[in-house]
Amino acid sequence: MISPIPSHRIAGSRREFLWRFGGGLGGAALSRLLIDEALAGTSATGGLFAGGTHHRPRAKRVIQLFMNGGASQMDLFDYKPMLFQRHGQKFDPGTGARVEAATSEPGKILKPAFEFRRHGESGRWVSSLMPHLAGCVDQLAFCMSMVSKTNVHGPGSYLMNTGFLLPGFPCMGSWVSYALGRLSDNLPTFVVLPDGRGLPYNQKGNFSAGFLPASHQGTVIQASAPTPIPHLTAAAGGAGISTPSSDAEGLEVLRQLNGSHLATTGPDSRLESRIEAYELAARMQLSAPEAFSIKGESPATRALYGVDDTKTADFGRRCLMARRLIERGVRFVQVWSGAGGPTGNWDNHTSIPKELPPICAATDRPIAALLRDLAGRGLLEDTLVLWNTEFGRMPFSQGGDGRDHNGGTFVGWMAGAGVRAGASVGESDEWSWKSAHDSVSNYDFHATVLHLLGIDHERLTYRHDGANRRLTDVHGQVVRGLLA
Repeated sequence: MISPIPSHRIAGSRREFLWRFGGGLGGAALSRLLIDEALAGTSATGGLFAGGTHHRPRAKRVIQLFMNGGASQMDLFDYKPMLFQRHGQKFDPGTGARVEAATSEPGKILKPAFEFRRHGESGRWVSSLMPHLAGCVDQLAFCMSMVSKTNVHGPGSYLMNTGFLLPGFPCMGSWVSYALGRLSDNLPTFVVLPDGRGLPYNQKGNFSAGFLPASHQGTVIQASAPTPIPHLTAAAGGAGISTPSSDAEGLEVLRQLNGSHLATTGPDSRLESRIEAYELAARMQLSAPEAFSIKGESPATRALYGVDDTKTADFGRRCLMARRLIERGVRFVQVWSGAGGPTGNWDNHTSIPKELPPICAATDRPIAALLRDLAGRGLLEDTLVLWNTEFGRMPFSQGGDGRDHNGGTFVGWMAGAGVRAGASVGESDEWSWKSAHDSVSNYDFHATVLHLLGIDHERLTYRHDGANRRLTDVHGQVVRGLLA
């Protein structure tokens, strides 16, 4: 045991020492940094409702699949015969409503370029672009008339993730982390797996903790990188300064420093969040390498997800990783398809026939594999799977055969714990231009997800700037038609 540090040397050097020590030893400095007695009652990582939820939860964890860019509902799930019948004609909904487009002049009515067929006992219409997912429709519950307040990517993505059009608000994964806490001491509560081509619109703002304690923000894992988690292990050549004895002595120094600092200043959520992150990272040195590696998966499982197929490798790997993470105690995993920018995502302005098939091919097989794998392992019974996008597309053309943004109607679905399999809620008009009835807003969708997790969305609040903030703001109704 090393000798205690004189108190006059602790106060002024604590932050500098923590920074230097953490940077110099890398993973060696990642440890329990506050004494347990000082932390009692102050840390949020146990979850606001650690003592019990508002009602019996149906779901324990969530995997959210987010299609970045605005997936075209009428080319995937929202079959409209009128688009085939009136293809090439001027779009006139017959209601006298003004027809506008977000970034272009409205073109002629554009029919889907792909065949639709009914599938399953539910008779769900699905495009030929999604042959694998078509075989799973009886497991899914569809929101066929989702609506957005905006048709701009940044605000739309914020709205679907955080419930607000502006940045600075916590996302759904952060709210779930804050409310329910972690299921495992060795892995993050909320993990984000972005597209290998880059972050989505809004960058990391989509998975921010906003004004919640920073410990609830999404942990971003670059699944396709040689080292998915940077700085998890000591740097090359640093073995001499990262030994069991040096680790133990360094950790004891940090414990003393933080104990003294806490006694002087009192609780600080930012300090606690950083300390918790260091503690978690220390534990992850043992658990993360195995959790984020798929080398031990069987050839059959790898083939199921398509991880060895060029078209499906990136998204398939991340879907498989999502299954591995929730299996090991991660509470909320978000898997993104598509980076921000004009190409390589679901924002198909230029040509639906050319741009939509590749991204569907990249995701269809892995998503179906995820659903089947979860069901086969008994995990779908308490895991909620979500498929979302920020808005939909227009029934008329942009330029030649592209489609512009449309917040008037789009499609989302959920599956798994507590979901009424094969259900469908709402309907768009005959053009898939606007919601016709039983509209589902992002607030309604979020309220339903929280309900399945055992949380009353109106009672999950956080006091900020004089207001009791909610994920659902002052809106939202649980969509009972989606519940089993």
